[in-house]
Amino acid sequence: MTPRARGYLFFGITLVLAVVFVRLGVWQLSRLQDRRAFNREVLAARSLPALNLDSAGVGLGAEPANRRVVVTGRYDFDSEVVLRGQTERGVAGVRIVTPLRTGRGDSAVLVQRGFVPSPDAATVDLSPLHEEGTVTVRGLATVLPDSGSPGEPRQIEGHLTWRRVELAELRRRARYPITPLLILQTPDSTLPSQPRRDEAPVLDDGPHLSYAIQWFSFAVIALTVGAIIGFRQKDRDSSN
Repeated sequence: MTPRARGYLFFGITLVLAVVFVRLGVWQLSRLQDRRAFNREVLAARSLPALNLDSAGVGLGAEPANRRVVVTGRYDFDSEVVLRGQTERGVAGVRIVTPLRTGRGDSAVLVQRGFVPSPDAATVDLSPLHEEGTVTVRGLATVLPDSGSPGEPRQIEGHLTWRRVELAELRRRARYPITPLLILQTPDSTLPSQPRRDEAPVLDDGPHLSYAIQWFSFAVIALTVGAIIGFRQKDRDSSN
């Protein structure tokens, strides 16, 4: 193969790579647009007035998704679970999820009450964290999909711990119906300091724009290197 042919071949390979990199960059921009559209929907839902789940006619299904909600009931601490392997600001710990027996029939809604530091990110003394009596919970509601992904339940020191909330398994173990909602209880000065309530998830663009810029940069680099080396081979061939 002549140097000119090798140069054209090398440039052709880098051109193909550049096309692939550009397509990956466009894909990241598409994901960025999807994320921004989702964020707009969530922000619109959060801006609506708080939905009172105690009111007659308010469903406990998908309707309150991403809405601020308020509900009254009593916690069932016997069915409380610990989400192990959690971290917050570099501190190991767990998050507490407690069923709230509402005043509307015999069902319960899950409440993520917050974060508790734990050196092994698995064990914690739950008894000081109990909030007895009738309580009013305010927070953000998210729909729990019945995905079937394993929550990895495990008994540790007499408490049921999970890697993640898994609706089907929780329903199988519960003595009462559990609605497909998880209420993220947000900070409130009237609540006990522990568990530490979680802030609403931050809605941002994520890494998609920076990834897109990286892919486009790779495309430019590939074309530049291909042109320099490829045409250098051509020039050498011409000089000979």
